[in-house]
Amino acid sequence: MNLKIFRIFLPFLTGILLSMSAILHAQTYDILLKGGHLIDPKNKINEKMDLAINQGKVVRVAADIPASSAKKVIDVKGLYVTPGLIDIHVHVFAGTNKEQHYMDGPNSLPPDGFTLRAGVTTVVDAGSSGWRSFPLFKKNIIDQSKTRVLAFLNIVGDGMGANEQDSTDMSPVMAARFAEYYKDDIVGFKVAHYNGLQSIPVDSAVMAGKLSKRPVMIDWRGMPPSNSFERLLMKHLRPGDILTHMYHAGTRSPTAPFYKEALVDQNGRVKQYIFNAQNRGIIFDVGHGGNGFVFSQAMPSLKQGLYPNSISSDLHIGNMNAGMKDMNNIMSKFLNMGMSLNDVILKSTWNPAQYIQRPELGHLSPGAEADIAVLNVKNGDFGFIDSHGFVLKGSQKLETELTIRAGKIVWDLNGRGATKIESK
Repeated sequence: MNLKIFRIFLPFLTGILLSMSAILHAQTYDILLKGGHLIDPKNKINEKMDLAINQGKVVRVAADIPASSAKKVIDVKGLYVTPGLIDIHVHVFAGTNKEQHYMDGPNSLPPDGFTLRAGVTTVVDAGSSGWRSFPLFKKNIIDQSKTRVLAFLNIVGDGMGANEQDSTDMSPVMAARFAEYYKDDIVGFKVAHYNGLQSIPVDSAVMAGKLSKRPVMIDWRGMPPSNSFERLLMKHLRPGDILTHMYHAGTRSPTAPFYKEALVDQNGRVKQYIFNAQNRGIIFDVGHGGNGFVFSQAMPSLKQGLYPNSISSDLHIGNMNAGMKDMNNIMSKFLNMGMSLNDVILKSTWNPAQYIQRPELGHLSPGAEADIAVLNVKNGDFGFIDSHGFVLKGSQKLETELTIRAGKIVWDLNGRGATKIESK
C-alpha cells in the first residue's frame, strides 16, 4: 500500500479502532448491580452503592457506575446488597448410613438445596465427620457443591453418630494432623452430644485446636449435674472458641420454673458469668437448630445487652420445615427483636468469617471473590416460631432475591438477572 492510499484509509482505520476501543471500554464488567443499598460491615458501608463484578471478583464499589460499562446490568433498586451469608453451623454430610445419622447419614442435607436460595454462599459443617470419615465427606459433598463447604472436624474420629460417646476415639493428634493436611477445608474442631463429663471431649478438642491453631465449637448439653457451665466457659475454653446453641433452654431444673445452666436465670436475668465469658473472648453463636433457640432466652438477653457474636442455623432434616426454616428466617427474628439490619448482616457475614479464620470472606472489598446476597426486606404481618413452638409476631421479613457465588448467578427469585422476552 503506497503512502497516498494509506492516507485515504487512515481515518477509516482509526474510526474502527476507536469504535472497538469504545465497545471494550463500555463492557469492562461482567455484572453490574445497580441502584441497591449496599451493606458491608467490614468496610463500614451502609448506603446506596453500585457494585461491579468481573471474572468472579468484586472490582468496583461506587455511588454511580455507568450502566454502559457492564455486559449485564441488574436493577436492584429498593433491595439490599450484602456479602454472601456465612452459616458456621450446618450438617451437610448427607448420605444413607442410618447408623451414623449425621456422618454420611439421613439427618444431614445436601447443601446447595438449602443455602443459595437463602443467600448463603459459605457453610461450615459442625462435626458431622471425624478424621476417619472426612475424606469421604470431601469427595462426596465438599468437592461437588456450588456452596463453599468448610468443616469443623468432630473430635471423635468416627464422626457424629453411633460412636460419639466413645472417649477412647478422641485423638487430638490425629484430628490436628488431618486439619493441617486438609487446611483449605477444615477450620476447627467440634464437640457434640457427649453424655458424660463435658470437659473430656472439650479438653481433647482444645488440645487439637492448640496443636493446629484453630478454634473449637462446643454444643452444650448440660448433662450430667457434675458439669459446670461456668467452669467450662471460663477455664476450659480459650478466647476465640465458640459456644453454639446459645439460646438453648438448658437442662430442666426440678426446683425452678426456668432451666438450669441457661443464659437467663429464673428471675429473667442474664447470669453475670455469661457476660464475663463473652468479654473474655468466648464466641456466642446462635445455632438455632430444632431445639437450640427459644424466645424466653433470646429476648431478655438482647434487652440486657447480651448479643450473639454470630448467627447460624444448625441446618439438618429435623428443623428445615420447623421453627428454623433457613438463615433468612433466623435473621428476621433478630430484626424483629430489635437488632439493626446492619448488625444482623455483620453477624451473618464478616463476624463469622473472622471466627473461622477466613478473612478473605464476608465482605465486598475490591479483589474479594464475588459472593453476594441481594436481600428484600418485606413489610407486613409475619410470625416467627422458636424451637418450643412459641411465636413472635413481626412486621419485617428478609427474603433473598438474588445470590451470586464466585461471580455467577446461582439463585434468582424473580428473574432479575435473566434475559427478558419481548411481549407482543
